[in-house]
Amino acid sequence: MNVAFFLTPKSEVACIPLDSTMREALETMKYHQYTAVPLIEEDGSYVGTLTEGDLLWEINRRDVFSIRDLERIPLSEVRRHLQHQAVSIYEDVQSLLSLSLDQNFVPVVDDKGVFIGIVTRKTVIEFFAAEYLEKHPLGGMSPAAHNGDR
Repeated sequence: MNVAFFLTPKSEVACIPLDSTMREALETMKYHQYTAVPLIEEDGSYVGTLTEGDLLWEINRRDVFSIRDLERIPLSEVRRHLQHQAVSIYEDVQSLLSLSLDQNFVPVVDDKGVFIGIVTRKTVIEFFAAEYLEKHPLGGMSPAAHNGDR
């Protein structure tokens, strides 16, 4: 099974253009109640993921005290502390597992690096949990009883 099966398409994801300001990013994240969002170039290519922490560290680094000051800081100047890796739409679902351990979502790109959507950590966990339970049915017992831990 490939990544496309789990994809939340770009049209349903809040993305932030790299040419936005810090204020625009904060407002978008606040509105959607997200802690991290994909950053995209004008041509649609995936640049990275912006997190609340990135914004907070940048505010601290620049000694910003006013929301108006944030209007003058482009996201292209904001240091990102983590590099969230993207996967190709053609990759196998197994590649999502290790990435979802460290990322809230896994960005998905096409062959040209254009952002086309995300796969959420929740979706990955639900898939692998269902697969595990299908192979190891609990038969109505608690997990502890099933493992012989009585």
